[in-house]
Amino acid sequence: MSNPSNFDPLKVPVDRIDSHLAPVLSDRCTAKALQERFAQPPNWQPEIMRERKFMEREPSQAAVLMGLVMRDEPTVLLTQRTQHMSTHAGQVAFAGGKCDAQDADAAATALREAYEEVGLESHHVQVLGELPTYITGSAFHVTPIVALIDPAMELQINTNEVAHAFEVPLAYLMNPANHRWHVWEFEGVQRQWLSMPYQDGHHQRFIWGATAGMLRNFYRFLQA
Repeated sequence: MSNPSNFDPLKVPVDRIDSHLAPVLSDRCTAKALQERFAQPPNWQPEIMRERKFMEREPSQAAVLMGLVMRDEPTVLLTQRTQHMSTHAGQVAFAGGKCDAQDADAAATALREAYEEVGLESHHVQVLGELPTYITGSAFHVTPIVALIDPAMELQINTNEVAHAFEVPLAYLMNPANHRWHVWEFEGVQRQWLSMPYQDGHHQRFIWGATAGMLRNFYRFLQA
């Protein structure tokens, strides 16, 4: 399956919204509660593990940092990719990228990429664990690394890769009333995906696709 060159996710109608599902309670989003949950994970299943293929390329192993900035109200650190990137240009994403041979593991990839993309120093990061691999339609096998980030961190954006770095309240992303499902058909194949649009001052951050899918899995993990 391929993607048409004029595909615009902002123009795909909303099929349904999951406002019937309960949000994650705030007491599950504290540093202590998150540490305990990863130390003793619940019995749970990810909801979204694989997207329909839309790009012909060899599979690549990758990792992203699902960084939770532990402010008074925790936030999730996200980036907006620059428009000239070879894949997923202009999209909202976690800091991350392809695994290198010298990376010890997926966590090492995520930390290295976060430093390269936004200048996040590893001493500000406490890795909690990982979520199940998410396979994108562009053939990336992505391991989400969940970590706590000290709000004292200072970012230095690599403008070759990242147009913006911003934070979205974790409570907003863990509330399914903000989870919108879209259905789109192309070349006789139906594709379903999530979006979680967030108004960030004057900017609308359109969180969708793989990033939204991994956040949905995190919601299921915290609700289990």
